[in-house]
Amino acid sequence: MKRVASAILPIIALDRKALATLHRQIYDAYRTGIVDQRLRPGQRVPSTRMLAAELGISRMPVLHAYAQLLAEGYFESRVGAGTLVCSSLPDQLSSREAQGARFAKVLSGPRPVSVRSSILPRGEPVLRRGWGAFGVGQVSVDQFPFQIWSGLVTRHSRRMDASSVHYGDQMGSRNFQETIATYLRTARAVACEAHQIMIVSGSQQALEVSARVLLDPGSRVWVEEPGYSLTRDVLAMAGCRLVPVPVDREGLDVAAGIKLCRKARAAFVTPSHQYPLGATMSASRRLQLLDWAQSSGSWIIEDDYDNEYRYDSLPIASLQGLDSQARVIYVGTFSKVLFPSLRLGYVVIPADLIDRFYAVRRAMDLGPPSFFQAVAADFIGEGHFARHIRRMRILYRERRSALVESIRSELDAPLEILGAQAGMHLAALLPPGISDQETTERAARLKLWLWPLSPSYLGKARQGFILGFGSTPAEEMPRAVRKLRSALHPS
Repeated sequence: MKRVASAILPIIALDRKALATLHRQIYDAYRTGIVDQRLRPGQRVPSTRMLAAELGISRMPVLHAYAQLLAEGYFESRVGAGTLVCSSLPDQLSSREAQGARFAKVLSGPRPVSVRSSILPRGEPVLRRGWGAFGVGQVSVDQFPFQIWSGLVTRHSRRMDASSVHYGDQMGSRNFQETIATYLRTARAVACEAHQIMIVSGSQQALEVSARVLLDPGSRVWVEEPGYSLTRDVLAMAGCRLVPVPVDREGLDVAAGIKLCRKARAAFVTPSHQYPLGATMSASRRLQLLDWAQSSGSWIIEDDYDNEYRYDSLPIASLQGLDSQARVIYVGTFSKVLFPSLRLGYVVIPADLIDRFYAVRRAMDLGPPSFFQAVAADFIGEGHFARHIRRMRILYRERRSALVESIRSELDAPLEILGAQAGMHLAALLPPGISDQETTERAARLKLWLWPLSPSYLGKARQGFILGFGSTPAEEMPRAVRKLRSALHPS
């Protein structure tokens, strides 16, 4: 039997002292709500009995109001569904929409907003409108062990009690902190204890908290050039002055950064797999960066994303593990290795800054949700996480190889490929004279969602694409690259 959703009770304020009758007040309230589009076509309305009980009146005024609304075409009645707002509304709505258009025209002038929000890009980028080949950050969700995960969810659902629905620790659950600390010490050579770990809703919140703790408006900050645009947005919102430091095949050019701004307050880096060019920071550069931070009293924020997926070597140890002076704030996330909607990340905080991070986090929100921390802790602790990573490393290596081979065989002039040794994307550089933005627009019309490389630069940009391969099976890669060829060379 099909279940019909219960109708939402509208706000109707009755005034028994008013000249208008009760049924007229109910009628007016519904009609105004429909004309103002607060009540939408097809939306169910409460039964006359339910509304009368809610308003504390007899059912008769409600019956009269509903009868009039049905007669005038504002309501319609359907067998098995009850009474609904009519799907084809009266002419009054068109005049109301015209009034709304005139009002919008009046509001088209300047309206006061913060300077910080004004500097951020607006609108929906073309590259985020679809799922499919080359989508950056798209994981192979069909390969995730949902049966195991669902079993853990069920287990913890059955264990819930009154304590489970209260606020948890603002740093995160102790069990999950211990689980992450063990993983990071073992797999990433991170020097940490459980009490140094703050659970956050992904790396973006980790960067936001770190910026609020470490930086002031006007602080100069090194950022990788090219680099991750959302990192730049966080810093812009904090009022920082960005210092773009070039990246080469050894990662961030520390010597260039020192020449540009020796006294920068902090450096944001992705040393294990630089975004977007994919370089791994060399050992000498890592030591130079740590020496600079120590000598200048600066901070390093290490975003260690994609570190689990390396195809030609073992995972690279963290930069934080080399830090003997507690200058590095280490950031990680489970968005790519589990699934993005989980929204679980973490920050490893130097011991003397824990209180400051705690205070800032408390001002932003009251802590992370506890339920999925418990589920993820068991998923990791029982060995499912390690097995999943091993399987996905094999799968992504296969998809990476298929993409590289397809670029070389399907394109008339193969693109220069960078950063294919790790992660879930690679960078492909375009030959001179081809615009990545224009090609992205053409590709969108072919339902191909490219991610242009040029917006990753603050200064002079190289033209190319950031091509994700996580969500595309190897056998589908040649066809996707042929669609890319069509976008590159329109007829």
